[in-house]
Amino acid sequence: MANSLTEFNKLTDAEQYFQFFELPYDPQVVNVNRLHILKQFANAMGEIDASFPSLTEADRLAKYQEALAQAYNVFLTSSAVQTKLFKVFNEKPQNVVLLSEIGQA
Repeated sequence: MANSLTEFNKLTDAEQYFQFFELPYDPQVVNVNRLHILKQFANAMGEIDASFPSLTEADRLAKYQEALAQAYNVFLTSSAVQTKLFKVFNEKPQNVVLLSEIGQA
């Protein structure tokens, strides 16, 4: 892999990441799940950086490539609601009374 972290840090959108790492992807899957793929990828990069602080640049990029492939693959078989990456999917609405709660008071 002849790419560098400097080049990687200049990337701005999902398609650029896939092109940078030469990973095949379905544009429709990326269009529908863009934010979720990038969030999953960002979480994985944070874990890589924390767990392996002394990786060489090439090894770090190889782990990032694997992380992007894994993030993409998650959304080939799951939905954004199932993965619950964003806070909004984990919050219980405050202004809703569930039917199961009626009569328990």
